[in-house]
Amino acid sequence: MIISKTPYRISFMGGGSDYPEWYVKNGGLILSTTIDKYIYISCRNLPPFFKHKYRIVWSQLEQVKKINHIKHNVVREMLKHFKIKNGLEIHYDGDLPSRSGMGSSSVFVVGLMNLLNNFQGKIIGKKTLAQKSIHFEQKILKEAVGSQDQIAVCYGGFNKIAFNIGGGFSVNPINIKKKILEKLNKNLLLIYTGVTRTAHTIAKSYTKKLNGSKKADILNIINLTTESEKLLKQGNLNDFAKLLHESWLLKKSLSSSVSNYYIDDIYNNAVKKGALGGKLLGAGGGGFLLLYVPYFKQKSFIKFFKKLITIPFKFSSEGSKILFTPKNKE
Repeated sequence: MIISKTPYRISFMGGGSDYPEWYVKNGGLILSTTIDKYIYISCRNLPPFFKHKYRIVWSQLEQVKKINHIKHNVVREMLKHFKIKNGLEIHYDGDLPSRSGMGSSSVFVVGLMNLLNNFQGKIIGKKTLAQKSIHFEQKILKEAVGSQDQIAVCYGGFNKIAFNIGGGFSVNPINIKKKILEKLNKNLLLIYTGVTRTAHTIAKSYTKKLNGSKKADILNIINLTTESEKLLKQGNLNDFAKLLHESWLLKKSLSSSVSNYYIDDIYNNAVKKGALGGKLLGAGGGGFLLLYVPYFKQKSFIKFFKKLITIPFKFSSEGSKILFTPKNKE
């Protein structure tokens, strides 16, 4: 048995500039980090004495004889992509809910891509894993997704991801003093709104406008990303939080589907209770709110939002990796 462990990510700045519809013509810039919450996927050969050939365990239990009968879209298409012929059993477990803005779809794709490559004896590097995962989501699944999440969770850590005009990308770790990074982490909260949505559906509402009516908004978002990196390095965290707020307002202007009355109400109350800034993670529409709340205000803040789930987290430095069971190590 082989197990892949792939982190979720938090995207601070630059969202929207990572869609190929935009960066191939204009370039893009993202500021993000991985966190200590993970998706685990296990895989083993399924012995031939079952009536089924493939057993897939996720929010559903699937036991089928043919790959085409698998309901899980990513698993089905990935097994076809790898030309899997032998019987397999695949289990999926995530620390956070799907469709919540934490990049779970791309995290799953990266984790499964990494897993099946290793299962077939192919060891691939971070960049190749990211490129293959992006290609799979955008070209094979044909979904309207960006390219930042796959890269972030392949590399791991607190990074600036730059997208080049014409395609391609580079990943540069951001050199922030340990004390500043720890303080930033301490002042951030993840609040689950309870609303789930499909990211590529939300993204479709604005990706075709990126080079038209929304071009100025994306350029402003990129400028804020550049400025936010400077503030982080200087340790000006309160000003960084205010840029998060400005970036969120720009993101909302991309489409009416990015936010709604319920989300706005939570966010506005959060600001009244001490949040200096924040944003809805992912494409929008629901999921997790990332809020910058000075640590000394968090106790009363969390008490006020007690009906919502607050998730503690730490920044992490590792990207997707393969865990072998003790039996494999012997």
